[in-house]
Amino acid sequence: MKLVTFSHRGTVRIGLGLENGVLDLAQAQPNLPRTMLEFLAAGEPAMAQARAALPTSGALLPAGEVTLLAPIPRPGKLVCMGHNYLDHTATLPGQLPEFPELFLKATSAVIAPGQAVVIPPASPYIDYEAEFCFVMGRSAHRVSEAEAMDYVAGYTLLNDVTARDYTKRATQWMLGKSFDTFAPLGPALVTCDEVPDPHQLDLAFTVNGEVRQHSNTRNLIFRIPFLVSYISQVMMLEVGDVVSTGTPSGSGAGHKPPIFLRAGDEMRITVEKIGELFNPVVAA
Repeated sequence: MKLVTFSHRGTVRIGLGLENGVLDLAQAQPNLPRTMLEFLAAGEPAMAQARAALPTSGALLPAGEVTLLAPIPRPGKLVCMGHNYLDHTATLPGQLPEFPELFLKATSAVIAPGQAVVIPPASPYIDYEAEFCFVMGRSAHRVSEAEAMDYVAGYTLLNDVTARDYTKRATQWMLGKSFDTFAPLGPALVTCDEVPDPHQLDLAFTVNGEVRQHSNTRNLIFRIPFLVSYISQVMMLEVGDVVSTGTPSGSGAGHKPPIFLRAGDEMRITVEKIGELFNPVVAA
């Protein structure tokens, strides 16, 4: 299923994203929770009810009548990674990192598909990073790699927008990653049963139709089971937390000369089986 959060006639609800619109779960299954976090917390019984709602055509809303929001508008945690693709490490060829490079990105930066990324007055050096994410469906505390996937609800996409001058000011990247609007998220939360192997997905990123990044999740250095286990040894990963698996090579700062985002740019992340995340860029 492609689970979505959407706005319709002034109210925010959850539904199933279909080719011809959104199936409103509030109409199809009125006893289901109305927010994504509550829905995920309800576990497999809620998932089963949502699947059973698929034939309910009377609850279908045309795409033109709804506005998609971030599937989880305000995750409890947004955990990100640096240098996690084989073609985008900070090490010499043949020398892979021993441990993942993790950081937190402020969840107040999360915006919806189609919403504009704002170039702030504080920095003109704004970069893009196309990323594949997983979303927690159960709280995970000190879990093993063998059981880790049982705690994952599904997958989504993140554009880890970054102010490059701010990330260079300190050893911690958080501030340069957390400007308002710097975390486009979506378009849907695609459940694990729709993605047999999350480590075999093509990823592409374009700016104004020009391909800037292209890779496959098979190139991830630290994979999902390891990340769930590793992070959960330190902090509890809670229902609805989003963990982003890093970006491949091709970000703007990696070009010579660097290519930073400008007002009027249009960004698209496309990952097979997950969908497309589109966001324009505007000036403050």
